[in-house]
Amino acid sequence: MAILRANLALTFKRLLRQPGFWVPTILFPAMLYAFFGAQTAGGGSAAVYAAASFAVYAVLGVAFFQFGVSIAEDRQSAFAVWQRSLPARPFASWAARLCAALVFSIAAVALVLVTARLVGGLHIDAAVQVRLVAVCLILTIPATFMGTALGYLASRHSVVAMANLIFLPMAYLGGLWVPPPALPAQINAISQWTPTRHMGEVAWAAVDGRALPDASIMALLVFTVGFFALTWLAYNRDRRSRFG
Repeated sequence: MAILRANLALTFKRLLRQPGFWVPTILFPAMLYAFFGAQTAGGGSAAVYAAASFAVYAVLGVAFFQFGVSIAEDRQSAFAVWQRSLPARPFASWAARLCAALVFSIAAVALVLVTARLVGGLHIDAAVQVRLVAVCLILTIPATFMGTALGYLASRHSVVAMANLIFLPMAYLGGLWVPPPALPAQINAISQWTPTRHMGEVAWAAVDGRALPDASIMALLVFTVGFFALTWLAYNRDRRSRFG
């Protein structure tokens, strides 16, 4: 627990001291929703679905750009090299990053909901908003390990390009920008196999008051285990390549 507390303090201090890094990550989904989502969603349930989609998009943005990119950059620092020399497993550091992702994801999702109210004039019941935020916290887990795997696989020079190359197509394929019924048939078929589609299905069920779909919950559990395993493999690969 002492190691976890130290990693938590370190993670939050480093992030809070770099507002130029985390503020845009939190603001961008709400800004994108204000420019496009609020204008195209219309009213009624479609508007609520659009807000839920951009809430999931906000969670993904935190995972990819706040943690995936930061891990790739941190790996090159002298401090990170010193950390890797300590006789400790990386799990405390990953847990600290996950806790930070939960906090920043709440902020990003809350900003999307506030924007939906102020810009789109969307009135969502408090209970629905709480349910959506709770679901987004769960979705932060697979999203964060997706980002950490990228952070250990990509170099500091390529990680931003790689993050965009994965993040943007995944958002489109998952139906977060265009509702799944409006996707071309071939794209919709591919969409069923992406983690973002299942994240969207869970979020849409949450705002619709339906039971969370079992198929999507199981798929996200499999994706979470897979991304965690990929993070572990990528971490060990990076350790062997740098330290032998």
